[in-house]
Amino acid sequence: MAATATPAPPARRRRTPRRPSDPAVAGRGRLLRWLPYLLVLPAVLMELLIHIVPMLIGIGMSFLRLTQFTIRNWTAAPFTGLDNYRVTLDFGGTAGAELLRSFGVTVAFTVIVVAASWAIGIFAGVLMQRPFRGRGFLRAFFLFPYALPAYAAVITWNFMLQRDNGLVNHVLVDQLGLFDERPFWLIGSNSFASLTVVAIWRLWPFAFLVIMAGLQSIPDDLYEAASIDGASIGRQFRAITMPMLRPINMVLVLVLFLWTFNDFNTAYVLFGNSVPAEAAVISVHIYQSSFVTWNFGLGSAMSVLLLLFLLLVSAAYLLFTSRRGRG
Repeated sequence: MAATATPAPPARRRRTPRRPSDPAVAGRGRLLRWLPYLLVLPAVLMELLIHIVPMLIGIGMSFLRLTQFTIRNWTAAPFTGLDNYRVTLDFGGTAGAELLRSFGVTVAFTVIVVAASWAIGIFAGVLMQRPFRGRGFLRAFFLFPYALPAYAAVITWNFMLQRDNGLVNHVLVDQLGLFDERPFWLIGSNSFASLTVVAIWRLWPFAFLVIMAGLQSIPDDLYEAASIDGASIGRQFRAITMPMLRPINMVLVLVLFLWTFNDFNTAYVLFGNSVPAEAAVISVHIYQSSFVTWNFGLGSAMSVLLLLFLLLVSAAYLLFTSRRGRG
């Protein structure tokens, strides 16, 4: 009996994808494609309006003789070229000498504040790493200065540093007897120390917050293995904690430097319009050159030079840390 051959199944035709004929579907696809750019657009516009456009206007103003006599029609102010920059960098003149002095004050202020804030932050972060009773309360309490509005915090310090009825002199003179007379903390040579203490008090909680977050990423197994090998706490800190925190410390130190070098609110709110020469940081000096003496062209030139200096220092710091990290 002959075997019957089974017929082969018919070949399926490959279906080509059909383009959507509905305009609504095509429009929805285009919307999804442009959606990321539409979401970023408000932030880009705000960045342009708040930072980029004022910065470009300030650069343009630095080439004008923009004083109290020409501010009424500032677009028609005389073009001076690089004269404002020459006056600013002439350290033999009055404007250049004052700028150089404020630059030195700012450098000393920045070095002390950044170093102290980082040291206190890392000490508190390591101290708060191990669990103990009341650790959550202390963490929140340490962040209190950073959470306070800057003006409210600095005005409080202004009241505390008053000579006759301030809390600081009451404790140091009346309670502890460390001084024979009540010192002035907001004028004279003590003003720099007052500014530095207030800035450290405001800034170190940020360093503490960043370092504490970085410590959370270090595995506990490393410390347990080091303890088994007999490593002391100091050895663990040098061999485990600091190397693991190196990427975070690189960014943290740069941010602290930029914030402190540009800090204007602390000095202005603490001392008011009459900032002592010992505490006149460069941001306050630029403000006084622009809005007190009404020489906006010279103040704009100082601002541009400050921007270039910060860009140069930031680029050099990033280049140095990246090469050291690769090494």
